Amino acid sequence: MYKQSVIVAALLGAGFAVGGALTTPVLAQNAPPAQSSGAAPRTVPVALGKAERRAMPVRFDTIGTVQALSTVTLRSRVESQIIEVAFADGALVKKNDVLFRLDSRGIEAQIKQAEGNLARSAAQFEQAQRDVKRYEQLIASDSGSRLNLENSKTQVAAFAAQIQADQAALDNLRVSLSYYTIRAAIDGRMSVAALKEGNIAKTGDASVPLATLNQTSPIYVAFAVPQRYIMSLKEAGKEATASVMVTPQGSKRSFEGRISVLDNAVDAASGTLTVRAEFDNKDEGLWPGLLCNVRVIFKVENNAVVVPRSAVQTGQKGTFVFAVEQGVAKVRSVTVDRIIDQFAVISEGLTGEETVVTDGQLLITDGVKVEQRGGGGGGGGQAPAGAEQKKGAS
Repeated sequence: MYKQSVIVAALLGAGFAVGGALTTPVLAQNAPPAQSSGAAPRTVPVALGKAERRAMPVRFDTIGTVQALSTVTLRSRVESQIIEVAFADGALVKKNDVLFRLDSRGIEAQIKQAEGNLARSAAQFEQAQRDVKRYEQLIASDSGSRLNLENSKTQVAAFAAQIQADQAALDNLRVSLSYYTIRAAIDGRMSVAALKEGNIAKTGDASVPLATLNQTSPIYVAFAVPQRYIMSLKEAGKEATASVMVTPQGSKRSFEGRISVLDNAVDAASGTLTVRAEFDNKDEGLWPGLLCNVRVIFKVENNAVVVPRSAVQTGQKGTFVFAVEQGVAKVRSVTVDRIIDQFAVISEGLTGEETVVTDGQLLITDGVKVEQRGGGGGGGGQAPAGAEQKKGAS
């Protein structure tokens, strides 16, 4: 029994020795290689860009709708049959051009009657004046009655009043006659005539409009601006630095206009102010109802500090960039004023002469050595739209 125990112990000891010999090389193979104390720190390849100073616009982008400067809905003020439509559907018309003619024979007959009444009253007035003169002569020769003279003077006054009444009635009829010829109140473009010759034009707001006339030159583009831009709008309006560029959706052509109208109240539900920009639109490139991409340029800020927008990162303490100083990346806290296209405008934190990391920020930390990787960092780029504008005020 004692011999068997010694043999088992000897075998187990040999097994452990063999197992240890087999295990130790495997652990050593998976362990990371040791670095000598004099090894150089790693250098991370990143893309670099340049901070610079350049003219940058202060602007706002939104969507707007083209609106006619003035719209006239044509309705008849009298009920009568249409005898002529004097314009082509969709035609351009000038102010005072004839658009519709209505049957005016009835009113013309009334005017002739009123003219006859006026002529009769004038004749009676002349007769009464002659009677006054005759009675005055008789009184002067003590041959006439003073009562007759006074009555004749009363007749003169009565016929003078009748003349005024007849003249007023005639004038009223002539005004009514003008309603039978419907003219353009403004320059603009006509819609399709809703009623053609032979139809009866009705009166009242519930009646069918004869047509619609839109003023298209000049024309408005209406859009909403957040309330934080109100002061910028007012200042730009005073100093004439604001401009508006609109591009109809689906078109590559842009139009430049100017701020014309600020609404008199902010919409409490949306916190926006309705603004209208005016465009000459002489060639009618803008059409009522079009949706447009709108860019409002309040002013141009000269000598602004900008970096590629990809250089700006956001952390727990706010926005920052990695500025490279002698090959080492340093964290710089910055304040971003606005983003314009591929640029970020920096109001605080940079001088405009730094080299910044534009790609690879996830691989580095503060104090890590970096190097430019192939292809260059692309710190430049085209100036944003509006930067070429003339210098604006503050």
